[in-house]
Amino acid sequence: MTYCVGILLDAGLVCLSDSRTNAGVDHINSFRKLNVFERLGDRVLILMTAGNLAITQSLVSMLQEQMNAPDTRPSLWNVPNLFEAARHVGETLREVHRRDAEALQAFGIEFSASLILAGQIRGEAPRLFNIYAAGNFIEATPETPYFQIGESKYGKPIVDRVLRRSTSLDEAVKCALISMDSTIRSNLSVGLPLDLAIVRTDALHLDSHRSIDAGDPYFSMVRTRWGEALRRAFEDMPNPDWSAR
Repeated sequence: MTYCVGILLDAGLVCLSDSRTNAGVDHINSFRKLNVFERLGDRVLILMTAGNLAITQSLVSMLQEQMNAPDTRPSLWNVPNLFEAARHVGETLREVHRRDAEALQAFGIEFSASLILAGQIRGEAPRLFNIYAAGNFIEATPETPYFQIGESKYGKPIVDRVLRRSTSLDEAVKCALISMDSTIRSNLSVGLPLDLAIVRTDALHLDSHRSIDAGDPYFSMVRTRWGEALRRAFEDMPNPDWSAR
């Protein structure tokens, strides 16, 4: 299991993913699920993946092969906009499905993959897409400026309450980290280290890309102070008046 969240703001994009793929009493693996494709001054794309690791790794490898092929083939380097980038990723995912789905089904394995594609290509505003296993997709709107994939239910309430398109990048990072902490605390299959990527509107390059582990001072502070603030808010809230009757 995994948890990834992508946020689209007037100020830019915030993408955060964990790196845990399998958890058990004595078996925990970590693989990077946030991939960056960047050409300075022209485009920056971020692809986050959840689902069957073999499927998503095949997808990323095929996208990279297409990018290294002659320019006559469609690739993330030559699509004219983010909508066409999402279509290209979706079609590549269908190609993986055509190749592997039948063999997986024979072994009782479901073809599972979900993706978040975020970024900006020169000539248009930043955009954010959620791509499904069938290769179809939806785009973020001003009313719904974020997408989550993987184990999303624990981290959703804080995002719903806080995020607006006008939210600053710093506040969105704080919100995403709190959302991730809530998920980590409630689900063993989501865990550190985290991948955080930030893109400012019209910069056409990564503003920041950091790996966050258990020793990161800011994330440690957020985890501690958010837990303390929740406990104080709970204690300050009046008990129901019928409890004394």
